[in-house]
Formats: sequence, structure tokens, C-alpha cells
Amino acid sequence: MADTNRGTTLKKGDASISTVEHVLAALAGLDLDNVMIETNGPEIPILDGSSRFFVDKLLEAEIEEQEKEKDYVELSKVISWTDKENDVELLAVPSDRFRVSVMIDFNTKVLNTQHAKLDKIEEFKDEIASSRTFVFLHELEQLIQYNLIKGGDLSNAIVFVNRIIAQEELDRLAQFFNKPKVEVLEEGILNNLELYHQNEPARHKLLDVIGDLALIGHPLKAHIIASKPGHTANVNFAKKLREEIKKERRKKQVPKLDLNKPPLYDINAIKRILPHRSPFLLVDKILEMSDDYVIGMKNVTMNESFFVGHFPDEPVMPGVLQVESMAQAGGILVLNTVPDPENYVTYFIKIEDAKFRRKVVPGDVLVFKLDLIAPIRRGISHMKGHAYVGDKLVMEASLMAQIVKKQNDA
Repeated sequence: MADTNRGTTLKKGDASISTVEHVLAALAGLDLDNVMIETNGPEIPILDGSSRFFVDKLLEAEIEEQEKEKDYVELSKVISWTDKENDVELLAVPSDRFRVSVMIDFNTKVLNTQHAKLDKIEEFKDEIASSRTFVFLHELEQLIQYNLIKGGDLSNAIVFVNRIIAQEELDRLAQFFNKPKVEVLEEGILNNLELYHQNEPARHKLLDVIGDLALIGHPLKAHIIASKPGHTANVNFAKKLREEIKKERRKKQVPKLDLNKPPLYDINAIKRILPHRSPFLLVDKILEMSDDYVIGMKNVTMNESFFVGHFPDEPVMPGVLQVESMAQAGGILVLNTVPDPENYVTYFIKIEDAKFRRKVVPGDVLVFKLDLIAPIRRGISHMKGHAYVGDKLVMEASLMAQIVKKQNDA
């Protein structure tokens, strides 16, 4: 995602599409996801500068409710983003539902402090969707000067006039927009349209916040409080929220364990299942196991034989041995599916997407959690494994292995 001065642009590689915030707001405001949208140009049409037409068309379409539950993001703390230079602040406060409060202040007679709020997403269609974008006359003149609104029309936006304007200038605007007459109303806006709400500008800024935060990719249960928001601030806040959400979700994936609880399998029970022996038996305990996951543990001590050479002055557990240790924990899950595991051995078939995120050093306690990606068939297992030290993810990989019965020498 990327931001521009007057809209939000999505980019991937060389491809980009601009002014996506109003259609994204319509989708989020109707609580819709899993939607495919096709365009035949580089920009979403501005229409009347609101989300109203997008909402109407989406409601005309057939909306299908799916079986899978919506993946809400619930916050455990307040997340904030500030731009002190421009006096902008956005907060996401933990809440039982999605709510938005917005304050704007352009410090002019025609547009000073305004507030808007959305207490329930169900209110979006009637209270927010029709709120149109707005522009000051001097900004409009700059756009005309730089030939940036060739397809524009005075019906695209509310135009605020915050200075005395000569009739000659009004006549030029009328000619540019092909209007018989343009004049300034008492409220300080051009006579192109009437306001739907007294605080329509604040409501439109709220609409933009909803659209830009849809870029997070998940519906939020949070109270968004925005002071003087704009697309640049919204997009930067969305990026920060995405990073914080990733951190929160990674923490939730860390197994919650009571290390004082007796293990499911201690080292002697493990030796009865796995054929590995010192110095290559690299799992000390199995703490939990079900039909589709296993949690194992490895105490990393300075007495490990590999620390002699890896490295004498900077002992680090080799990544390949972390993978092996993880695989041995997964092997116990697979061998648990046969009645005589002592008569089987486990062989690697494939290792994919191995990532080593932090060093593992003497004194660390490695905890592995492996989840089956697919049911075990014909002794072949496919697992996704994560390794943690404390609450930090240190390694992950996708592993495929097969258990094979030992060949008798007789």
C-alpha cells in the first residue's frame, strides 16, 4: 500500500491502482470480505466523492454468507501513531466492536473544528456512506493549473472558499467546469451542491479512515480515535497496526506451558520410541500431543558436542540441528500412530521454507510445536513447525517425512 496527497494507492510491482479508499470503505462499512473486484483502468472512479454508489451496487449484488467465522483482530493494548509536525494523532483502543471517532480542524472560518463518530458498523450505510470529499478553492485551482482534473466536475466534491474571490475568477471556474454560473454561498461553499450533514467533512474523513484501515486485511475490534487524519497518516497508522497485529498473533501462537508439570514422555519414554541416541538424540521431553499436533522440548547446554566446533568463541546451535530436533519431536507424533514404534524409523522427504530468526545458544530452552498440515497417509506426514525460546520465535519450517518399518537381518 502507498499513499498520495489526495487519495490512497495500492501498488504491487509495476502495477498500481489509485483512489481505492472509497470502495474499500464501502466494503468495510457493509462488513464484507472475500470480494473480487476487477477494474479496467488505473484509478477507481471518484463518482460523487463518497462511498454511496459503491454501497448501492454492492447491495444490489448477491451477498453470500460463508461458513467460516470472520477473523477479527482484538487488541490487548492501545496502539498509537503521531505526526507532531502536523499535529496528527491516531489511536486504536481495545473495544468489543469496531468504532470510530474523528476530529478535524482546518482553522478557517468556513471549516473549523468538527467531530464525527460511528458507534456501530451497521450505521455506516445511512450515516457515513453518502458523505462526500471536500477541497478548498486554492487547492482546486492548483489541480487545474497542473492539469490534474481534466475529467473532474464540481459535483465530485464540496468546494470551500476561505477568501474573497473576484467575479472574474468565478467566471473562469464556470467556464472550466462547463457551468452556467458559479457563486459562493453564505456558508462559504460553492453553489455546486448542498451539504447532507452539517459535519459532512468530518464524516467524510471518518469514511476515509475506515477505507484506509481496511488495508490491514482483517476486521478490527477496536475504537479508532483520529485527530486531524489524512491519507498519509491513515496509511502509516495501518502499517503500524499490521506490524503490531503480527507481533500479537505470533505471541498467541507461543505454547502456554507449565514446565513444572510432568511431561507426557520423558527422555526414557522417548528412547523407547525413537531410534536416535547420544549425541544425536535432540529432544528431551514431549509436553503435549494430540492427533494433529505435538509439543516437544530441548534443553540446550554447553555440554552439547557440536559446540566444540560451532563455534569455540561464539557457541551457536547449528540451524540444521534445530531442524533435526524439531523433526524428532514430530517423529514421535507420527510413530504414535503405529502399535510398535520401536520397529520403525523416520526419514526426511522434504524440508521447505526453513527460516532462522534468532540465534540459539547455551542456556536456551527450545520449545517446538508441530501441526499436521494434512492427515497422515501411508506413513507420510506433512507438518508445519515453529520453535520458540521464551516468547520469541527462533525458527520455523515445513517438514515432510515417512516412517518405514525396519528390515530384519534374518
